[in-house]
Formats: sequence, structure tokens, C-alpha cells
Amino acid sequence: MRHLLDNIVWHSLTGPHAGISEGTDTARRYVRGFSPLMAFADSRHPDLAAIAPCCDPGERLYCDGWTGEVPDGWRLDMETTMFKMIWEGGAMPDQSEAPDAVRLDARHAAQALDLAMLTNPGPFGLRTMELGEYFGFFEGDRLIAMAGERFHAGTFREISGVCTHPDLQGRGLARRLIGTLIRRQTQRGEVPFLHVVRQNTGAHGLYERMGFRDYRESPVRVVSRV
Repeated sequence: MRHLLDNIVWHSLTGPHAGISEGTDTARRYVRGFSPLMAFADSRHPDLAAIAPCCDPGERLYCDGWTGEVPDGWRLDMETTMFKMIWEGGAMPDQSEAPDAVRLDARHAAQALDLAMLTNPGPFGLRTMELGEYFGFFEGDRLIAMAGERFHAGTFREISGVCTHPDLQGRGLARRLIGTLIRRQTQRGEVPFLHVVRQNTGAHGLYERMGFRDYRESPVRVVSRV
């Protein structure tokens, strides 16, 4: 089953999220409004020509798992690597660490997008929260921290969109929200996993302390059609 993680975006786009994706049998993306992500059936030979009709000029799309020459008609906007981490932390506590967390829904979409734009936890769209369960903390009416779910295939379920307002970091809010999601996922018989870019050493260390372990490091790119 772990092979699903090697191309998890593709397996999500052609599996549970097929109804909100577009493309061909070699290349697919989330429809606009969701996270701007695309994937390929064979990440070693990305079929960018197939997905081009589904992409607007200048639209920045994230993709995982391929390197090499960028074909004509496309521009490489960013390139780095990220870790895929699987939770191996063992038994969860009997009680939730975040009983005061609020289940987020469409009413909170604009605030969630604003928080994501401020903190940059990864690609995020106005409808991203429809991909799974999202929870957050509020200070008054202001959303100050959130975490939720994105990719899934087989028993693997990703924790994503983890972020805290810069003025309120260091209080353990993200850790509590992640713990809530781990607990809910494991109760459903799912295996939690997540992504973290190499440069985000603070988050990587937090995830390790919570019981996540590196599965693999893979390239990640942002490209746009010119």
C-alpha cells in the first residue's frame, strides 16, 4: 500500500477526488477554486501537453515528483524538495487535546484563505476545506489557527493546511489541531501522513516529536503556462 504515497496526488485526483478534477488519463489537476495542484500518471515523464488546455496562462500550479527539463510553453517558478512523513506515534490519548476547536465549513472559507495567504502553509484555495475535515481556533471572531485534510488514497489520509497567525505562534495551537486530526483519522482506520518542505525545519521537528517519520524526500515544483 505504501506505493500509493509515491504518487499520492495522482491517486487522489483519480480516486476520491476524481469528481473535482479535470484532465486526461496521463495528467490531472484540481478544478479551479481548490488547491492549485496537478499530477501525472508517470511523474518521471510528466505529460504537460495534456494538462495545458486545463491551465490558464500565468496560473501557478504545484506538482510533486518530477525533475528535468521544463518543456517549451512552461516556466519554472519555484523548485525545492519536501518530506513525506507518516505517523508512527502509537496509541492516541483517550481524550481530545482540542475540545474547544471549531469545525470549519464554508462560512469560514474566506478567513481560512486569508490565514493561508498570510502564513503560506502550501497551495490553498477558497474551496480547499471541502477536501476533508478542517478545525480551527478563534480569538473572538478571528480565525487564528487551523489544520485539515487534503489528499487521500487507500487508507492514507493527509493532514494539511496547518498554520497559525504569526502573532500567536508558540502556543501549541497547531500541535493540538494536528493531534485532533490524528485521533479522528486513526479512529477511522486511516494512516495519517503529511508533507513539509525541506526549509521548514521548525515544522519538521514538531512533526517528528509528534510521532511522524520521514517516508521519502521528493522534488516539488511550481510551474506556469506561458
